[in-house]
Amino acid sequence: MTPPDPSLLGPLIAQLRLARGWSQQQLAAALCAAAGTPTLTRHEVSRWERAARTPGDHWRRHLAAVLDAPAGLLTDATTRRRRPGPPGPATARSRSALLALAHRWAAAPSTPLLLTPATIGGVVRRAADEDGPGRRTTVGLTELRRLDDLAGGADLAPVGAYRLRCVVRALRRSGPGGRQRLLPVLAEAAQLAGWLDGDAGHLASGMDAHRLGLRAAAATGDRALAGHVLASASHLLAGAGDAESALLLARAGYSGARRAVSPGLRALLLHRVALAAALTGRAPAGRQALDAARRTAETVEPTTEPPWLYWLDGDELAAMTGRALVALGRPGPAVPLLGEALRSVRGPRGAAVYGSWLARGLVQLGEVDEAAVVAAAALRDTVRAGSARAADALAEADRRLAAHRAEPAVRRWRGLLADARPFLPTGAGTRRAGPRGGAGPRGTG
Repeated sequence: MTPPDPSLLGPLIAQLRLARGWSQQQLAAALCAAAGTPTLTRHEVSRWERAARTPGDHWRRHLAAVLDAPAGLLTDATTRRRRPGPPGPATARSRSALLALAHRWAAAPSTPLLLTPATIGGVVRRAADEDGPGRRTTVGLTELRRLDDLAGGADLAPVGAYRLRCVVRALRRSGPGGRQRLLPVLAEAAQLAGWLDGDAGHLASGMDAHRLGLRAAAATGDRALAGHVLASASHLLAGAGDAESALLLARAGYSGARRAVSPGLRALLLHRVALAAALTGRAPAGRQALDAARRTAETVEPTTEPPWLYWLDGDELAAMTGRALVALGRPGPAVPLLGEALRSVRGPRGAAVYGSWLARGLVQLGEVDEAAVVAAAALRDTVRAGSARAADALAEADRRLAAHRAEPAVRRWRGLLADARPFLPTGAGTRRAGPRGGAGPRGTG
């Protein structure tokens, strides 16, 4: 049996409690009333939230009831596998806060979420820190999104943080009319800054920025943009090895936005659900979501999609299908799709990520020599990309190849990896390339 991980559950309980405006004493009283016992005190709630203790099945059921949270949300938080080198407390808190906010929004997507100076202060302070003294840029959001096709978060995250800071400054100076005009811009800027931070390996600040983006999108009533924010955060967590949280975010995004989104965004959200479900071992749910995504993709008209979804075309949808099929253990139809994706990919990060997935599919097919060659090409692209997400994908491909380390092609591959390791992006999520000659920690994939 997988041991519970209280460091994931504690912050989630605190966020759900605060979302209802309750003190620890009020939560304890509600739990006592639900359970019909006077024995639980606020001190026990405090121990749960500080991760000093873990509530058992009995109290988790009552927590789900009184906090109006899906039981699976609390159960998943206590049953994730502990991996070597897990995210630190800051990442766990940021992720749990985003999960709680996503649950609130999905339950009532028409209700604006609280957006005050306090809710944006932490993200703005981080942006100021990353901006650095004297740094200035004239790159706008549209140009920055296009640059993201060509470079990784290691290069672009400071620019994204600066752009977010500029939008927040403008928002604070504006009147009511200007505020309504700038809120969608804030949502886009926060999502993009969070994506770039996550791609650079800074998951805590990336999740914080996505939380701000969700609040801003909800304040405008734009369900599509809010769903896009959650799809982005979900994909970052899936790539960093936290597929359970990725699945919760993807499902919240789809549940809250599906009635108000374009076919392209609906297909994207379904793909996020499919990949995360497959990576958590929920193959039937993954297949169902993937089949729905394929059907939806047939109706996509790029000219009718939101401008921030410009990159989602037929080639990208096919590549996402290939990746999900590999995660589902169906490499036969996946390999041609991923091979075609590599021929049309826009920049080195995409080539690195899809090349790593193609290498995994080839290993599943038993084509180990070809997988090693593809992985070597993905290694070169990973060095060029400046993307911790690409480095995580490569580490997972290396783990699959390591099972065949006696093969000459794999020995050559691992020699290349050892030589290139000093040049690989650092600060990746929960999966890192291991020491010389060794595989990295096993991730969810």
